[in-house]
Amino acid sequence: MVKILAVCGAGLGSSFACQMSTEAVLKDLGVEAQMDHTDISSVSGAHADIIMAAKNFEKQFERFTIDCPTIFLERLVDKNEIREKLVPVLKELGKL
Repeated sequence: MVKILAVCGAGLGSSFACQMSTEAVLKDLGVEAQMDHTDISSVSGAHADIIMAAKNFEKQFERFTIDCPTIFLERLVDKNEIREKLVPVLKELGKL
């Protein structure tokens, strides 16, 4: 099972919406995942296989040491963009 963390500024609205859209994509792909969402200030202590965040947070992620792939999205709820960026990472991790 792959652990995926959706991240936004406050850890509430947009990260939860991203989580729901990602869960729908994962279901379509037949991939079992444990998903959660959090705020950006908590991301450095989080343990995940993949982190997903909005593109506008990319610069803020530079201050963290993260040892897993991070996917930056232009549109957090766009299932096509999520699928396009998530599939190669899942394949690289051997989860697909």
